[in-house]
Amino acid sequence: MAPEDRDLTREGRIDAVLRRGVDAGDMPGVVALAATADGLLYEGAAGLAPDAVFRIASMTKTVTCVAAMQLVERGKLSLEAPVPAIDPALASPQVLDGFDAAGAPRLRPAKRPITLRHLLTHTAGFCYEIWDADMARYVPASGMPSTTTGKLAALRYAAGLRSRREMGIRDQYRLGGPPRGGGQRPIARRLFQRAHLRAPRHGRHGGSLPRRRSARARSSSTSARPTAASCASPSIPALTRVLGGRRRAALDGPGLSDLPRDVAPRRARKDAQILRADTVELMGRNHVGDLPCGVVRTQNPARSCDVDFFPGAPVRWGLGGMLNMEPGPNGRSAGTVSWAGLFNCYFWLDPRRRVAGLIMTQLLPFADPRAVALYGRFERAVYEALGAA
Repeated sequence: MAPEDRDLTREGRIDAVLRRGVDAGDMPGVVALAATADGLLYEGAAGLAPDAVFRIASMTKTVTCVAAMQLVERGKLSLEAPVPAIDPALASPQVLDGFDAAGAPRLRPAKRPITLRHLLTHTAGFCYEIWDADMARYVPASGMPSTTTGKLAALRYAAGLRSRREMGIRDQYRLGGPPRGGGQRPIARRLFQRAHLRAPRHGRHGGSLPRRRSARARSSSTSARPTAASCASPSIPALTRVLGGRRRAALDGPGLSDLPRDVAPRRARKDAQILRADTVELMGRNHVGDLPCGVVRTQNPARSCDVDFFPGAPVRWGLGGMLNMEPGPNGRSAGTVSWAGLFNCYFWLDPRRRVAGLIMTQLLPFADPRAVALYGRFERAVYEALGAA
């Protein structure tokens, strides 16, 4: 805690962390909140209004994974069964096995089927060209649209194409898509209604558009400029289709927009359970053994920096989230689940301390060091506040 913050209230100390980050140019603006089982611990903003609307990009994955696990509970999906019936692209996946002398990609059939567990733990072999050199070379060589365009052709290519090593590698593919099922009501909306939360906005338009923040790109070590960067990163058509979605829904996952305050209810609700306790416990286990995750090297520095949130620390995949196997440097417990969105949006959920935190920006590149550092300072301030409560 900074000496000048000691006489401030709990909320004032966290406010000061965010304000100093914006004043120093770490962020053009930020909204953050933290919650416990009793409700909101903190909600605040610096450089932005608290009701700013953010594109949450890969954070949409959490909604999709919860929806999939609901279907596992109901016996409509299995974690271990092959999933070729979900989507034609997954029925006969191809493996990128290098390039010939002329630079043409060499493809071969995959040796093993894809399961839901592979999809939820990022071990199916899919990848973004942002973080994979082979895919970055394959996209122009094949004529495939970039996965960043969100075009259906790109998504279907990506859903059926694995990296040259098939299984057992960290998958860089982000699950997403607001799944639909049970008639016309989206499952995503049902999830949020069940939890007594307002459902995220969807698509590029809507009543919240005037409050949706424009993405900014850091143009130097001290400034950020507006950018037209799209958040149309790929989602997995497989899960969209198995949940009853229309074909075009594969494009829509990264289009979700949200208010930070919509992520957490004002108070805990006993009737808000959307997954059984044993399912939640299962999702929070390590499902990849000793396979490391959370470290990727950028192939497109304008969209992402190198990613390594916890250098030297073991990080693994649960079913739908990244797990700290050891306590984090800023207060989180071992077993904490976390995830992120492309525009430097981050959250963590600490079941041991029963606290969750969320910090939202709209800045590129992803994993911007100053954004990540501010995320860490916010986390530390939350745990200090929790200890003083």
